[in-house]
Amino acid sequence: MANRTSGRKPIPIPASPSEVEAYMKERIGLGESFDLGVRKITIFQKEVHFYYVNGLCDTNFIIYLLKELVELNDKEQHSPGLLKEIIENRILHQSVETLGTMDELVDQVLSGLIVIVMEGVNEAFAIDVRGYPGRQPEEPDTEKLVRGSRDGFVENIIINTAITRRRIRDERLRFEMLKVGERSKTDVAIAYIKDVANPDLINILKKELEAIKVDGLTMADKAVEEFIVKQGYNPYPVVRYTERPDIAATHLLEGHVLIYVDTSPSVIITPTTFFHHLQHAEEHRQSPAVGTFIRWVRYLGVFASLFLLPIWLLYVLEPDLLPEKLKFIGPNSTTKIPIVIQMYLGEFGLLLLRLASIHTPNTLASAMGIIAAVLIGQIAVDVGLFVPEVILYTAVSAIGVFSTPSYELGIANTIVKLFILTAVSIFKLPGLVVGITVYLLFLINIRTLNSPYMWPFIPFYPKSFWQILIRNSAPGSKIRPEIVQSKNRYKQPKLT
Repeated sequence: MANRTSGRKPIPIPASPSEVEAYMKERIGLGESFDLGVRKITIFQKEVHFYYVNGLCDTNFIIYLLKELVELNDKEQHSPGLLKEIIENRILHQSVETLGTMDELVDQVLSGLIVIVMEGVNEAFAIDVRGYPGRQPEEPDTEKLVRGSRDGFVENIIINTAITRRRIRDERLRFEMLKVGERSKTDVAIAYIKDVANPDLINILKKELEAIKVDGLTMADKAVEEFIVKQGYNPYPVVRYTERPDIAATHLLEGHVLIYVDTSPSVIITPTTFFHHLQHAEEHRQSPAVGTFIRWVRYLGVFASLFLLPIWLLYVLEPDLLPEKLKFIGPNSTTKIPIVIQMYLGEFGLLLLRLASIHTPNTLASAMGIIAAVLIGQIAVDVGLFVPEVILYTAVSAIGVFSTPSYELGIANTIVKLFILTAVSIFKLPGLVVGITVYLLFLINIRTLNSPYMWPFIPFYPKSFWQILIRNSAPGSKIRPEIVQSKNRYKQPKLT
């Protein structure tokens, strides 16, 4: 466990429980905060204190343990010199840790563990009986499937690691725990399979996590991401989030390294590329042919979300580029508002509608949708604010955004679309060509944890690129992706 005491010399646990109590009163407000508790008992005429936080630990176990220890006065011969050994033998729990410093003691108490302090002993016992309040695993709203498991990650890191290990019962699966944040001391776990994951990547992530100097991780995994990848104002996501344990387990088996952050129901997957954000578990719950078809339809939707409006605007501004048989796609009516301004209004209106749907209670969401459809749609056309074609193509482009599996990628594509729209409105055909070229060069130059963002398109790896285009069957997926630089490239043992 990383020591985060700002250079302060660790204080050993005093042999006097009264000194420990005084330290707890001064340091963490014992007696001031109602949820901090201490229970004092006497065993063999020596003081024993229990420290805990109400609401974070199992109080039933405290009662059970108190009963067991108090009965020692009647059942055991008085052996004050063996107090520590006797109490340790009576703690009927599988997770007991010995503490030596007051900083460790405070951290464990505030993390929800029970800490036992004994008179005449310069050590303490920490018992992990955490019972964090929270919801039960359920299917995440953003990654739903027609068929598949209905469990999902929750805000409890213990539950999240457990439902991951349930899917990978490998003795080489590791969850290395660190505490991040001077004040929050948030539990952060690095997950990987020891003989598969790239050790250089594991070391990089450890160093980045240990180097985080911040009061607390109030935004949990998002704050961790910003410290690790230093994304700046790049709108494109450079790590992938998932709330599904089956997706997390799949990436672990491929050689990725995952980051679990307590209080967050999502897990960070590293390293990832642009094409990782276009994947969805639904493709792997269908047959390879159906999964490939779904994937292509999704790619088409993402393409439409980026380029449909700029290309249509170009044809509006330069109708001579259209073949005679496609002249009908141009606007058949005109308004006093330029077409490009109508597109901007439509895009910002849809973004506001998307934000409003997030903040609207479920019981009012249907009413809001009806209002938006009537006011923004039909009435806006009737009063001459929009031409019908702008409504149509803006709606198709919005559907493409909604079909993008990654919420972050969908928003980033919207920003790029507005940039290309501006270039086309000013420079027309050269603006479209230059805008798309600048966009591709921008993506090519992104690197995430020393990995090229556009792999396997640039640099080009034919076999890996084929797997992006075509959904392979499970027996056909024998090699792990080269992007993770795995120690063991073969998913399945080679036949001899």
